[in-house]
Amino acid sequence: VPYTRGEEVSRPCDDILFEIAQLAAQGVREVNLLGQNVNAWRGENYDGTTGSFADLLRLVAAIDGIDRIRFTTSHPIEFTDDIIEVYRDTPELVSFLHLPVQSGSDRVLNLMGRTHTALEYKAIIRKLREARPDIQISSDFIVGFPGETTDDFEKTMKLIADVNFDMSYSFIFSARPGTPAADMVDDVPEEDKKQRLYILQERINQQAMAWSRRMLGTVQRILVEGTSRKSLMELSGRTENNRVVNFEGTPDMVGKFVDVEIVDVYTNSLRGKIVRTEAEMGLRIAESPESVIARTRKENDLGVGIYQP
Repeated sequence: VPYTRGEEVSRPCDDILFEIAQLAAQGVREVNLLGQNVNAWRGENYDGTTGSFADLLRLVAAIDGIDRIRFTTSHPIEFTDDIIEVYRDTPELVSFLHLPVQSGSDRVLNLMGRTHTALEYKAIIRKLREARPDIQISSDFIVGFPGETTDDFEKTMKLIADVNFDMSYSFIFSARPGTPAADMVDDVPEEDKKQRLYILQERINQQAMAWSRRMLGTVQRILVEGTSRKSLMELSGRTENNRVVNFEGTPDMVGKFVDVEIVDVYTNSLRGKIVRTEAEMGLRIAESPESVIARTRKENDLGVGIYQP
């Protein structure tokens, strides 16, 4: 990826806000801010200062009609305290985060060229959970990286237990031409790689099921995406923490929020029962894209542009 993405470029703040406001005017309720290292975004404010990704998140959250915000993919080094503070005061930001770590061994992270440590990663998660106690975390892992020992793998498993990851994208190392790792000796036996991947994924699955069981009997807000894959007579949507929930409903609910009580838990989904429709929630109405830009770019009495989130 680093060899194909080119230099990092931040899209202008106005462009982002205008597009999201247009989407909100069309009925979009949830947005996902995408970037190769999205939390490294920087943009110029109207007072000439540089706005951070935390500033952008708050501006997006202020757009009427947008009730749920996600972002991906993040980098631990750029996951600063001001972003964590947004989780404390911005309910539109969902209680789910994908934050790649790759390994729980500092030695392997160094071999990978990663600039964070396992302890630094855990410190981020600790502060996130202080700000948002119910947040659930997913991550990326590579097993069998050249030079990875049994001890290194055990450190990864300890990190998985300590953080209590909810899900993961996990892979066996394979050399890619043109990367530094391609010149390393691939000295981890293939069977060991497969066994480590199996152990890792089984542990993540167990933790994910434990998280799901905690949701039994709770009321969750669902954004209805369409009909269920299991039955055309049912609807399906996702919770803030990215769980698929199937439930009985009517076609006019698609694209809207409903509150459901979780009544059953399965390996890859949940079952819910509607307790509240969107009409009973009092959510904000959409505003025009032009008004969003006007609201965030006002002038003072001297005609000087000022930044106003």
